[in-house]
Amino acid sequence: LRRTRSFASPRFYPSLYSTSHSSSLKTRNFAHGRAKVSEKMRTSDEKHEAGMMDENFVEATDKPHSHVASTGDAAMTRRILLKLDFRIVPVLALLFLCSFLDRTNVGNAKTYGLETDLKMFDADDRRYDTGLAVYYATYIASEIPSNLVLKKISPKIWLPALTIMWGIVTMCLGFVRNYAGFVAVRAILGITEGGLLPGIVLYLSGMYTRGEMALRLGLFYTAASLSGAFGGLLARGLSAIGRVGPQASWSWIFIIEGLLTVVVGVVSYFLLPNSVETAGFLSAEEQVHARSRLHLDMPSRLAQDGSEHQHEAFQWSEVLRGVLDLSTWLSAASYFGILAGLYSFGLFLPTIIVELGYTANEAQLWSVIPYAVASVVTVIVAIVSDRLKLRGIIMLFVLIPAIIGYAVIANIGIQHPKVKYGMTFLMATGMYASVPCVLVWNSNNSAGHYKRATTTALQLMIANSGGFVATFIYPSNDKPQYHKGHTVILGLLVFSWFMAALNVLNCWRINKAKANGKYDKYTGYADDRDPEFLMVL
Repeated sequence: LRRTRSFASPRFYPSLYSTSHSSSLKTRNFAHGRAKVSEKMRTSDEKHEAGMMDENFVEATDKPHSHVASTGDAAMTRRILLKLDFRIVPVLALLFLCSFLDRTNVGNAKTYGLETDLKMFDADDRRYDTGLAVYYATYIASEIPSNLVLKKISPKIWLPALTIMWGIVTMCLGFVRNYAGFVAVRAILGITEGGLLPGIVLYLSGMYTRGEMALRLGLFYTAASLSGAFGGLLARGLSAIGRVGPQASWSWIFIIEGLLTVVVGVVSYFLLPNSVETAGFLSAEEQVHARSRLHLDMPSRLAQDGSEHQHEAFQWSEVLRGVLDLSTWLSAASYFGILAGLYSFGLFLPTIIVELGYTANEAQLWSVIPYAVASVVTVIVAIVSDRLKLRGIIMLFVLIPAIIGYAVIANIGIQHPKVKYGMTFLMATGMYASVPCVLVWNSNNSAGHYKRATTTALQLMIANSGGFVATFIYPSNDKPQYHKGHTVILGLLVFSWFMAALNVLNCWRINKAKANGKYDKYTGYADDRDPEFLMVL
């Protein structure tokens, strides 16, 4: 029998379907063309239906249990998701907010005299940019090792530990006295922060099914856009402390924000569970059901043999499989262009607002609005992505407003500041709203813990290289027009669109090959090569 698309849905959203554990497996085995089903799993009714068309078989096996099982399972699933959403997602969002604040607060410190006090000026006006670039170099290098360590140490320990470490390093930035010290501390900050986002994505993949992750990533990623609004306001307040002894006003931005991060890291240790089985806020019955949902989200043999990804032994072959995965490179290339735009967005937004006639302090307040709108749109897009079970296709639509925004702002004159400000809404919403889709897309299409750990970190390692681009394409002598910088980001967003389109085609090609039996040799592998594991488009 030819595998049909209809059987992808129970695997993608197993909790929304009315199957007991065994009936769902029988349906899958039949759908995959296995003519022989074990006598142990057959009932007399199923034997009678064995010769019928596959859709009749699904109806015959599922209907007797659907009314009874679906009501209880759906209610329990809702309870579990509600508890996870209120106990885990806010903590992760707070960690990510601290991460974004501590990596971008250097821009706020710059406006209060950081460059002057540390004597960063040179002939090319590049010392400050170089200090920023060093951060991205170590940030990128730490992502894959950090995700491999996460498995050994456990997320409950590793994620809070990273947070505490970078909080301490951020505080150290407030005590540097020269340019060399600034560069050294920024390099260490990159090492400590690099593992957070790939670790969060990997952690969430062990808490939610593939079809539930975009919304959760969207919720915590809104912290990134909110940090753009909140960071400026916080920096303005902290700088008001002024000089105290040898400490300049800008140093308090690092010291206080770093201290707050350390506190958040300590508190998060007591709030984050290692897995659904150890989540104290779930009852024993809910823990079992939560784990079974994750099993059903994988190929059926993973659920049949009872194996769990946390018991998977480390193999370098799995790491290599992740590195050589074409889908990872395509999604990473798409994410690269998006992040280059996101990292540079805050560099020119205040300049555009100042052109409207506002003061520097007023510009900080007006910059809140595009970020706030982007936060709302990001959550809406994430919900739609989960409902439609689509990632790349959603990105193809969401990126278009950002492309339009950059096309306009790169070519319009300084005599139209209101139009330029209006375009920032399109740019912010298009870029921020596409991030949950591209992040979860890669995780959705990787199975096997160490392969997923590798692909998640590799994608972010490549994508965060966009930070280098953002650092050097908006020199201060190009303002207020920033024509070169806007044009470069415009080109990168168009590139991102085409990479997303290519990855959609690549995933469709793999699904077609699996439907035609070309992956049957991987039957029983219980990872993303398995014929039952369909790629998300």
